[in-house]
Amino acid sequence: MKTKITILCENSVGMPFGGIGEHGFACFIETDHGNYLFDTGQGQGITQNAMFLKKNLASIKSIMISHGHYDHVGGLPQVLVQRGQVPVYAHPEIFIERFWGEARRAIGIPFRRSFLESLGADFRFSREMVEVGPGLFLTGEIPRHTTYEVGDPNMVAVTESGQELKPDPINDDLSLVIKSAKGLIVILGCAHSGMVNILDYVKEKFPSDNIYAVVGGTHMGFSGDEQFAETLKVIDNYEIEKLGASHCTGLEKSALLYARMPERFFFACVGASLEA
Repeated sequence: MKTKITILCENSVGMPFGGIGEHGFACFIETDHGNYLFDTGQGQGITQNAMFLKKNLASIKSIMISHGHYDHVGGLPQVLVQRGQVPVYAHPEIFIERFWGEARRAIGIPFRRSFLESLGADFRFSREMVEVGPGLFLTGEIPRHTTYEVGDPNMVAVTESGQELKPDPINDDLSLVIKSAKGLIVILGCAHSGMVNILDYVKEKFPSDNIYAVVGGTHMGFSGDEQFAETLKVIDNYEIEKLGASHCTGLEKSALLYARMPERFFFACVGASLEA
């Protein structure tokens, strides 16, 4: 399946005119079977960036949400206003309350579910892997087996019963797998469950397919030396040909990745694209 991925929202901008950056992530996916949207950014740039990149948000067949943080779901109302009724695939825990740090800054979804549904969101929740379109699979919950990929202690979740979880396990961290003409493309939102855990799970589910590319937020900006080294090993072991780092990878880790694999690395900033 021919596939093109274009970054609509990200911390930095690679296009020279018209685009704006924001702390967040969203990408537009074009396939032989239609267009799709993975995440929606914070809400500052998705409409403008889609217009300047000539990506029609009204054309999408479905929306996939990686997890319930404001910088990945904040642009959902703007997209729904343009698209209307549309399936929105996500984990059932995306609407739990979330906070960061001692100041208890709210970092969850800043909208009520009923408000989003009134704009046309047809939520379809699953904890398991689900095919959201021909050759497109949302992973569901990622099994966590590594000891070095740990949660951010500053993140706190509050369950419906009022229980506080520290750190927030972010069970709703999902990634998208696309069966492209060149192999699997794995799109990460923030990789809160760990990039190694995610890639191992993808290979378990698709053992006969090569992983051609990984694009999105790797969360390695918060990683220690062991996690970074083990992630590099997995990238090499799976012979991943393209790595597009975004968002929570951070400038320092992105620079190290580029230095380590300049022929395979690209900055997945606003306007960047990958065809396969």
